[in-house]
Formats: sequence, structure tokens, C-alpha cells
Amino acid sequence: MKRKNILFIMADQMAAPLLPLHDPASPIRMPHLQRLAAAGVVFDAAYCNSPLCAPSRFTLVSGQLPSKIGAYDNAADFPADVPTYAHYLRRLGYKTALSGKMHFCGPDQLHGYEERLTSDIYPADYGWAVNWDEPEVRPSWYHNMASVLQAGPCVRTNQLDFDEEVVFKAQQYLFDHVRADGEHPFCLTVSMTHPHDPYTIPRPFWDLYPEPVALPRVSIAQQDQDPHAQRLLKVIDLWDKPLPEQKIRDARRAYFGACSYIDSNIGKLLQTLEDTGLAEDTLIVFSGDHGDMLGERGLWYKMHWFEMAARVPLLVYAPGQFAPRRVSEAVSTADLLPTLVELAGGQLATDLPLDGRSLLPHLQGQGGHDEVFGEYMAEGTIGPLMMIRRGPYKFIYSEQDPCLLYDTAGDPDELLELSHSAEHQPLFAAFLAEARAKWNIPVIHQQVLASQRRRRFVAQALSQGTLKSWDHQPWVDASQQYMRNHIDLDDLERKARFPQPCQTTTHDQKNT
Repeated sequence: MKRKNILFIMADQMAAPLLPLHDPASPIRMPHLQRLAAAGVVFDAAYCNSPLCAPSRFTLVSGQLPSKIGAYDNAADFPADVPTYAHYLRRLGYKTALSGKMHFCGPDQLHGYEERLTSDIYPADYGWAVNWDEPEVRPSWYHNMASVLQAGPCVRTNQLDFDEEVVFKAQQYLFDHVRADGEHPFCLTVSMTHPHDPYTIPRPFWDLYPEPVALPRVSIAQQDQDPHAQRLLKVIDLWDKPLPEQKIRDARRAYFGACSYIDSNIGKLLQTLEDTGLAEDTLIVFSGDHGDMLGERGLWYKMHWFEMAARVPLLVYAPGQFAPRRVSEAVSTADLLPTLVELAGGQLATDLPLDGRSLLPHLQGQGGHDEVFGEYMAEGTIGPLMMIRRGPYKFIYSEQDPCLLYDTAGDPDELLELSHSAEHQPLFAAFLAEARAKWNIPVIHQQVLASQRRRRFVAQALSQGTLKSWDHQPWVDASQQYMRNHIDLDDLERKARFPQPCQTTTHDQKNT
């Protein structure tokens, strides 16, 4: 049987609870994604495994939890010998390519992808390493509230420049695939950076959401927040600094518009699949790296385990392969590697570590696991902050802060913390015992500290003298582009056209 191509589309910082994919009352307009959802399998309780860009993405591509691969923060080195889904699929004969962001840190910027069509939008060095040795110091590169205070419409931004290139290069890849000889299937990952802050978007998307844009539903006073949330308020420079209500509305309006912008790009990619005749032979996965609090509970950005920051969209669309359905069980993006390998007809290496579990039983309507483990060791932490989501419950575990317990089914806004509930004491004790058995916090703490110290030392050294950048440099051989004297002009024009015209001879042309 012919193997399906795989198109994996990623959004950045897209909060699943807000989307029409999961909330019928959502004001956000995403018709292309909704069309895929109507014919696909939608996971209503999908989570990232770390609510921050690089750690989440390293786990997503490798299927291993952050502490297993040193994915501690946004400046963590991703070891080149960690297998990714790109390595697996490449071994299976797939052409593997990445267009867009993956936030790989370190000198290996491919990690199994045969090609990266663009550079990354974020730096590949160790400059953003967290420092647990000085927890009270707020580095200049931390998030601040400029994204909210400057929210509004725009004509152009750094992120628009990036995503326009990402989508253009992805479309070109699809055109090149159908124009080239060969039977190899492709796995193309298209990773955009919207709706990540800053909260600004061009007028056509801004104007989709007229005033008044709804304010956050949940407001919690700063003094009533849990200790980690209080530290995050200081990390993002929001402690004791109330935001103007109109700027909160503007930020949310721009965010909604950015989600619609992502949807418009999904539409471009879907149209390209149709135009090239690839639509029926291509399996589509849509997901993201983490969410955005977007003012809920008085918090912004990510870096916590609350639903808005930790839940991500996850959809699988496979024409003629899986019946449309909704999946309510808790799964995670760590599950994507084993899933993609099985969908590609491969087998997992039994002698290699893996934390993710295949979603194939869910896709086939046969049930499956209902459990997610998460780890966070970056901004705002003074020690590891772990999470277990099983059934309706979410347990947030720390040895430095009070542990938290929520019923995400009965209390989706996570307003009632259950750790002191008499009724839930047996459950809380069981979760705590399980977490302490699973994670050796003192050992992980020392591993994180050692990594931070090494990377700070190396980053300081590499900042001196001649800079040798690790940032990915996409290479283009201009001698093979467009019209060149060493390439037959008629042959070039014919091969570059799609659909290709029938070959004609000069005699045929003269007699037509």
C-alpha cells in the first residue's frame, strides 16, 4: 500500500481552550481548521509536556520528557544523539523537511530533518539560560508587559516576516515534490510563530473582532496566587503594576486575529495540496507547543500548568483512514513520535528510551491511554515543577512550593484547589506518593543547576572574540535556480511547469 505523505502544521503559543476547535462559543474564526476537524480526529485534552517553547518542542520531536534529555529551558542544548520523529521517518524512506521554528539550541540544527527551508526565529545559543543560583535577579531577556501595553494593529512585524517566509517555502516544497522524479513520501513540518506575542496583527485580521472584545473570565488577586504564579508575575514585570483594561482587550483582540492569520495560512497549505493533487495522499496533523494565559487569572504568556498555558490543539486528519471523532482522554505532544512512526508503517526501536505512547488506538476508536506527565524547570522556578494529568484530575508537584490538585472536568477554570479537601485527601496522597516515586527531585535539581552553570560559562566565553553562529543558515544553490546557460531552457521550463505539458518536437511546433 502506498504510504501517506505527512504534513505536520504547528502554531506557537496557541491556547486550546479558546479555540472554536474546543469551545463552540469561541469568538475566534478558524474556518479551515474547523473543516479539518469536521472530518478528522480531535483531541480535546491534549497537553504540552513543558509550558515553554524549547523544552516543549524537544519533547515533541523526541517523545522523551525534558529531564531525560536535558531540555530544561529555552537555552538548553538538544543533544544530537537523541532520536526524533525525523530520524525515524528518514530511516523509513521519507523525505523530511522543516519550514519554520523549532528552537533547537546547540550546533546541531537539523536533528534528523534532511532540509530546513528557513532559519529559526529564535537564537540557537545559550544566552537565555535560567539561573537558579540567583533566583531574585530578573534578566533583561525575560518577558515583560510591552507586548500588552503596545498591543494593536500593525502593517508588518518581525513575526509576520518569518511566517510569510515559512508558508511560502513550505508551498514551494510541495510544488517541488510533485515536479520532481521519485516515489519517496515526504514528512513536511510547517512551524509558524503566531499567535505568540507580541500582540499585534494587520488590520484585516484585527477588524475581524470588533469591540468590545471580552475580558478574561477569571481574575485572581496577586496576593491570592500560588507561589509559582506570584514569581511569574515578577518574572514578566507585572507585580503591583495594574494593566489598563483597554490594553488587555487590545491584546486579546490581536491574539484572536493572529489565530485567524494562522488559519488563513492553513488554508493556503490546504489549497496547495489540492492544486498539486497531493490532498488525498497526505495525512495532516495540527498542534502547538503550549498555550497562553492571555490575562486569565491575572497571568500572561505560559510557564505554568494551568489549562490555558498547558493545553494545546491536536488534530489528525487522514482521508479515508480514520472516522471523524472526538477524544476526551488526556494525551500529550510526546505521543506524536510513536504515532507518526506507526502511521508511516514503521516500528519503534525497543532498545531506545521513549516516554510517549502511540495515539493509534485513539485514532481507531479503540480507546487508549488517559495520562500525561509534564516537567517545567525554567523561568519563575526555584526547583522542578512537575505535573500529572490523569482522568479528570491534574496534580502539580513541587518540593519547594505547595502541591496543587484540580478537577479539570468539574472545574475547568481551576478555581477550586483540592489539596486541603477532606474528600480528596486519599487521592492527593496517592498522587504525591506517585510523583515522589517517579521523580528524584534532588537529583534533577542538581542536574539542572550543573547544566545552567556550564551553559552560562560557555556562553560568556563564546561572546568573546570572533562569533561563530549556530543559527541555521539555509543554503540555496543559485546555479540550479531559474534560467541558467548550462541547463536546457525548454527542458527547464517544462520541468518547472505543473502540470507538465506534453513534449513536442520542433517539427510538431511548425505544423501546428
